Amino acid sequence: MTDRPSPDGRPDEPVSDAASAAAALTYPCGEPPAPGEVREVAPGVLWLRMPLPFTLNHINLWALADEDEQGPGWAIVDTGTKTPETLAAWRQLIAPDGPLAATPQGARITRVMCTHMHPDHVGMAGWLTRKFQCRLWMTRLEYLTCRTLVADTGREAPEEAIRFYRQTGWSEEALDVYRTRFGGYSKYMHAMPDGFRRLSEGETLRIGAHDWRVVVGRGHSPEHACFVCEDLGVMISGDQVLPRISSNVSVFPTEPDANPLGEWIESIARLRATLSDGLLVLPAHGEPFRGLHARLDRLAHGHDRGLERLRRSLAESPKRAIDVFGALFARPIGSTGDLLGMATGESLAHLNGLLALGEAVCETDADGVRWYRLRAAV
Repeated sequence: MTDRPSPDGRPDEPVSDAASAAAALTYPCGEPPAPGEVREVAPGVLWLRMPLPFTLNHINLWALADEDEQGPGWAIVDTGTKTPETLAAWRQLIAPDGPLAATPQGARITRVMCTHMHPDHVGMAGWLTRKFQCRLWMTRLEYLTCRTLVADTGREAPEEAIRFYRQTGWSEEALDVYRTRFGGYSKYMHAMPDGFRRLSEGETLRIGAHDWRVVVGRGHSPEHACFVCEDLGVMISGDQVLPRISSNVSVFPTEPDANPLGEWIESIARLRATLSDGLLVLPAHGEPFRGLHARLDRLAHGHDRGLERLRRSLAESPKRAIDVFGALFARPIGSTGDLLGMATGESLAHLNGLLALGEAVCETDADGVRWYRLRAAV
């Protein structure tokens, strides 16, 4: 068993050869569709894929055969970002001679459902809901968090946020870069609808001919909605369960004492205990897969190993948040930029996790920088 973090920058390390066979996932749906095209992966369930302007260069969307008082159509799960490429793909999909029009459901959209508030999932929601005069469906915390972040557009970075990152050990150069980028959340977002239809944990939605149950996960985002259809044997997992990478779990300036890693680990355990291993999992990134329980086990194990490496690092000497990158990430993080922000957030999530367990303590020095160490054994 390797004790190093994985090259993808998440504590999702390779498993040993002996465990590989048991932990292997299968990918039964083949190659992804091109942007603007569709592929059926279960009866009445279409796979769509949109480009992203990031290192992670794609997102999977899902169309579910639906019907409302106006007739047949498609319920859309997640939307892509507001970019010219995504807009062109959507226009191709819904064109009179496009792939959706060629289906029995036609090219009409009945509702837009978003798993969570990140721009790659909700960026086109405003455009779609206005074009089709349909409603946005989200959990309450995701919708309200999204609206809060959009409200930061045009603001200067608040002093609380600057103080938060200075406490982690960021340099003045890094803080200046943060100041220039603050408020950029809405760059890839169409204006959100002013109202929404709330999704709740355990709720059953009738979508077309099938029931879909809402399953909420936490840690990656405040109230992430997954959708499970037992009849079809399908789970739309969003970012809560991904086949090849572990979703970012971070602490942010708005809630510096949060314990998202604890929420994430609890969510993994609950999904493992309550969902069938036979489900076809439809993730936001990567390809549809089978092997849910093995994947959840590996995600949990990866974070356990990350915490163990962090314990050993803190046992050597007190550390700032930026000093523990080597314990959690294999790739170089750099001193400025988006990767620094993500790595800092994840490091704080692991440090706050140890604080919540009572295994670490935090002290602030005269310069306002926070130092973490293991709690002395009693």
